Amino acid sequence: MLSIGAFAQIGQVTHRMLRHWDAVGLLVPAHVDAFSGYRSYDPAQLERLHRMVALRQLGFGIDTVAQLMDEGADLGRLEGLLRARRAEVEREYRLAAERLADVERRLRLIEKEKNMPAIEIVTKSLRPVRLAARVAVVPEGEPMGPTVESLFDGVAAVIGGEQGALETPIAVYEMTEDGMKITAGYVYGGAVREGFECVDLPAVETAVCGVHIGEISGIPLSWQALHSEAVARGSQPNAPCRELYLRADESGDPEDFVVELQQPVAPVA
Repeated sequence: MLSIGAFAQIGQVTHRMLRHWDAVGLLVPAHVDAFSGYRSYDPAQLERLHRMVALRQLGFGIDTVAQLMDEGADLGRLEGLLRARRAEVEREYRLAAERLADVERRLRLIEKEKNMPAIEIVTKSLRPVRLAARVAVVPEGEPMGPTVESLFDGVAAVIGGEQGALETPIAVYEMTEDGMKITAGYVYGGAVREGFECVDLPAVETAVCGVHIGEISGIPLSWQALHSEAVARGSQPNAPCRELYLRADESGDPEDFVVELQQPVAPVA
């Protein structure tokens, strides 16, 4: 018989882990001294311990390990679990590779250019939303600001009296042959009314997002910086971009704007 210390040393596990596996019934000692409570293990139990450690090192949770140990070596089930685990590891590897590339790129900026990215971006999903909106097309080369403001004002004139109706303004920009198509309005769950149309924005699996703070006239530079960062991370736009207006210049200060820039993306092929 092997003491818990010797068994743990040979199996390269901790005493605490062995006690936990005993408590949940996964690896019960061959003998427990009735007086001292000392656990002893049969050397043959090392095979079971090795299998459990191997499954844990593959990334399987304790519940899955317990099922596999209790049900025996069902090759079909094990193959299915391993395929699913492979997919998880591949996703983790891609994420880790992306993070490593971003860390290295930032280090290069610091070491060579003594600079940081012009805008910080994060990657996230976007939920589907319905807008009470108006739509207009601005010919290429013409300013878009007055049109965006007019679209928002037009919708607000219709639903502004409803509680909370103007809390979440969003504008969507899509380049067309005729110019920039702008859809501007507010997240809305009420009834359709004359004076606006309901526009459903689909869910987005992956979007790069950054925050513009300051004068609205400076937002093109923030968009340019965001797109540069996205390209540097190996992404490309795959759907119209959005602007979520978190704060407008209610104080009269033109630098009071806070806008989240949202660009749906896909990996560069």
